Amino acid sequence: MVVTQENVAVNGSRRLSPQEIADVLRERIRAGELRAGDRLPTQAELADEFGVERGAVRQALRALQDDGLLTNVSKGSPPRIAEPPAPGHDEPQPTMVGLSPRLTAAFSAPHVRIDAACLTAESLIPALGEPLRLIHGGSLRPERIDVRILLPSRDIDLAFPVPVEGRGDDDPVHERWLAMRNAQGHVLRHNLQILRSHGIDVHITFRALPFTPPVKLYLLNGSEALMAYYMVTRREEPTDTGTLDMYDVLGTESLLFSFEKAAGQRDAAFVEESQKWFDALWETITTDLTLS
Repeated sequence: MVVTQENVAVNGSRRLSPQEIADVLRERIRAGELRAGDRLPTQAELADEFGVERGAVRQALRALQDDGLLTNVSKGSPPRIAEPPAPGHDEPQPTMVGLSPRLTAAFSAPHVRIDAACLTAESLIPALGEPLRLIHGGSLRPERIDVRILLPSRDIDLAFPVPVEGRGDDDPVHERWLAMRNAQGHVLRHNLQILRSHGIDVHITFRALPFTPPVKLYLLNGSEALMAYYMVTRREEPTDTGTLDMYDVLGTESLLFSFEKAAGQRDAAFVEESQKWFDALWETITTDLTLS
């Protein structure tokens, strides 16, 4: 299938996207056609092979570098195939670090589909900064973007964040979380909807979960699942009315684990089951969420 896609593009019926170019090169690496230490052809040679502009090749190479498959992408000479990581050394990264390059790679597809289940949009907003910058600069141009976000309902008793002393009639910790949820949701929606000015068909929808998600989950184009555990800790936060002593989570520091359909049967099963889980929640027990 990969070879057919490549030939179709080279024969001129359509151009491969950066993600498809990356997939072709990724398959060559996995098949052993390109081995650790080998140099890739130059960007000009790859652009000629795939019948695309060099910008598309650069995006594909950056995606492969983000996956740890290439080194020296930013150097003057062609990049090399990276050595495979030693067992146990392919470490997950904090969400704030690991999410942005994965989203950037996902936004190279013509139809971008992002599903997320999380406590707030705290990690998503900065992680989307790079792909949005590339779109505004003209380096990325998806045709359609569909984003679905699951966030906890305002009406439930959250498992976290919660006051250490327990809830009372007045719960400033809950009010703080709710204000963050709503404000970040508005920012996320605005940042995505403004892409319509580039002629991109953008849709973003929120629904309310009837429970506190114990993990954060991001599903990218149906091909990758990123998951991080929320680690609960006790912390204090000063406010205008006093100090909040609470059990809370620092979502941006949670370690993000990646599962890709192309990585093998186990990862593919995780991605597929995660998508089914998200779709089932979206279509059944969740409700419309209005950011107020």
